[in-house]
Amino acid sequence: MDIGLTLPNRGVLLGVTTPDEMLDLAEAADRSGKFRSVWVGDSLLGKPRMESISVLAGIAGRTKKVRLGVACMASFVLRDPVLLAYQWASLDLLSGGRTVLVGCTGIVEQPGAKVEGELYGVTGKDRVTRLIEWIALIKKLWTEDSVTFEGKQYRCSGVTIEPKPAAKPRPPIWIANNAREDKPFKEWTPEDFALVERTHRRCARHADGWQTSAWDPKDLEWRIKDTMKKVAEEGRDPSKFETHLYHNINVNEDREAAILESQRFLDAYYVPTKFTRSFVDEWVATGTPRQCADRLRQLRDMGFTEVTLRPAAWDQHGQFRRLVEEVLPLLN
Repeated sequence: MDIGLTLPNRGVLLGVTTPDEMLDLAEAADRSGKFRSVWVGDSLLGKPRMESISVLAGIAGRTKKVRLGVACMASFVLRDPVLLAYQWASLDLLSGGRTVLVGCTGIVEQPGAKVEGELYGVTGKDRVTRLIEWIALIKKLWTEDSVTFEGKQYRCSGVTIEPKPAAKPRPPIWIANNAREDKPFKEWTPEDFALVERTHRRCARHADGWQTSAWDPKDLEWRIKDTMKKVAEEGRDPSKFETHLYHNINVNEDREAAILESQRFLDAYYVPTKFTRSFVDEWVATGTPRQCADRLRQLRDMGFTEVTLRPAAWDQHGQFRRLVEEVLPLLN
C-alpha cells in the first residue's frame, strides 16, 4: 500500500499553515521517498481556501516524483469542463505527467456549499449527469482534436485543447464517493445499499480509480469489496483499478490528547460541522507510532492501494516528521 500526504490549503485561514510551509512540506514529502502522492482539498466559496489547481501548480514546481491531485475536487461539476480540461492539461505538463484528476458530485444544496450551487445554477438533481458528462468530455479533449459534444448539461463544437497533457494517453480520472456516510452502516436499509451500489457502479464504469473518505471499518470493507466486484462486472481488470482512502493522523503518546486535538482541528476546519469523539476515533489514526501504524495496516489489509494522510493537528511539520521517522518505518 502506498502513502500520500494531504496538505491543508484551507489552513492558511485558520493559522494552521502558510503558503510557504505547504510548499516546504510538499518538497519534503517528495525528497523523503516515502510518499507516492501529495494532495490538497477543494471548494470555491463554501469553505474558503487557496484555490486547488493554483496550489498544485506551485507544488509541481517544487517536486519531482510524487503524484499530484485534489482530494477530492468538490467543485468538479461547478467548473466549466473545457476550461477545467485546459487548466488540468497545463498542470499535468508543469508536473511532467504526474497528476490524477478526482471528480465528485459535490454537495451543492447542503449547508457549506449551497452558496456555490446557487451562484453557478447547479442543483442536486444535475450533479450526476454533469459528473458523467464532464468526465466523458474531458477524456475526449485530452486525446482528440476538434471535439464536438452533445450532452444534456453541456454542448460544444469543434473544440481543441492545446497543449495536451504530458501523461499518455491521458492523466487518470478517478471518482470520489461517500454516499450515506452520514448514517451508521448497521442502520442502512435496502434503499441505502442500492443508492451506494449505484455510486460504485458509476465509478467502475466511468473512472480509472475510486477515492473515498468513509470511516466506519465495516462500512469501508463492504464499500471496497462492492466497488471491486463492479469493476470486474464491467469487464475491467481490478488489478489496474486504484482504490484510494482519504484518512487523517495525529501521533501522540497520549492517545486521548491526540483524539481531542484532532476533534478541535476538524471542528475548526469544517465549521459549522461538529465532530463526535467516536467519529474522530474512526477517521483519524491516533496515538503512539505503533498504534497509528496498526491502523494503517488495518486499512492496507482491507485492500486499499493507497491511503493519503492529513495531519489533524496545528503542528503540521512536527506531525510530518513523526509520520516519516516513527510511523512509516513500522509498516515495512
